[in-house]
Amino acid sequence: METHCITGAYGFSGKYIGRRLLNEGHNVITITNSLNRPNEFGDKIKAHNFNFDKPELLVKTLEGVDVLYITYWIRFNHKTFTHSEAVDNTLILFDCAKKAGVKKIVHTSITNPSIDSPLEYFSGKAILEKALIETGIPYSILRPAVLFGDEDILINNIAWMLRKLPVVGIFGDGLYKLQPIFVDDFAALAVNEGKNRENKIVDAIGPETFTYLDLVKTIASIIGKDRPLWHVSNGFGLCAAKIIGRFVKDVVITKEEIDGLRSDLLFTSSPPAGNTKLSEWVMEHAQTIGKKYASEVGRRIDRTKNYVQ
Repeated sequence: METHCITGAYGFSGKYIGRRLLNEGHNVITITNSLNRPNEFGDKIKAHNFNFDKPELLVKTLEGVDVLYITYWIRFNHKTFTHSEAVDNTLILFDCAKKAGVKKIVHTSITNPSIDSPLEYFSGKAILEKALIETGIPYSILRPAVLFGDEDILINNIAWMLRKLPVVGIFGDGLYKLQPIFVDDFAALAVNEGKNRENKIVDAIGPETFTYLDLVKTIASIIGKDRPLWHVSNGFGLCAAKIIGRFVKDVVITKEEIDGLRSDLLFTSSPPAGNTKLSEWVMEHAQTIGKKYASEVGRRIDRTKNYVQ
């Protein structure tokens, strides 16, 4: 029996990785900022604090761990969390993992990371990829574009806007592409990579490639909400998103996220790493997807609620 550690096993992708590891009979622990969040695992997964400010305790937690799965990250800068803080904390995690003798790290990155990127999400991920490689710990770096599933944010909230708004905005021409991967397909890939000690970088993309315009149209058609689509400038769309954000008490989308989308950074020419089609999944969940808004800020601030819609 190996010991596997997941960052955030009570969250989105971490939960699916945890399920698969338990099904394979491994001893599983998690390090998390959400020790009191309700979860499905009970005492099957022992939870420890991240202890980024007490690295000696983090080293002790990681001693005896065979594989560390890192899903820890943030979507955007906020008054209570920042990209630079996430980078610094992950660097501490790498260092502690090396001191603890962790045998393999499976790290979640992003498609098309670049240290020279003006977008902190993509430059931060590139900094961490380089730092992980330099640790000398065997690694698998997984680069998903967009994850979808019961607990996702992006796909759910597109459906929510189609259900709630009389017209839905599309940034620019909407022809920029993205390749969503089902969260359990991503988890299967992560667990499979944890079984070897080879170094590998994988574009973790799904089997369907959409333009953003076609993605919105596909979801609208499946849930029966064919709204008028309004092509807007980045500035106007961001302003509208901020107004909606005040009502839902969330950051709906950021300028960096719009720039990343429109720069085709969520698209690669790699073969798919997952088999589940988003279109088929949405069809199976047409009666429930988008019925409730999914709040990123809400999940970050209130860590006592279950991580579901």
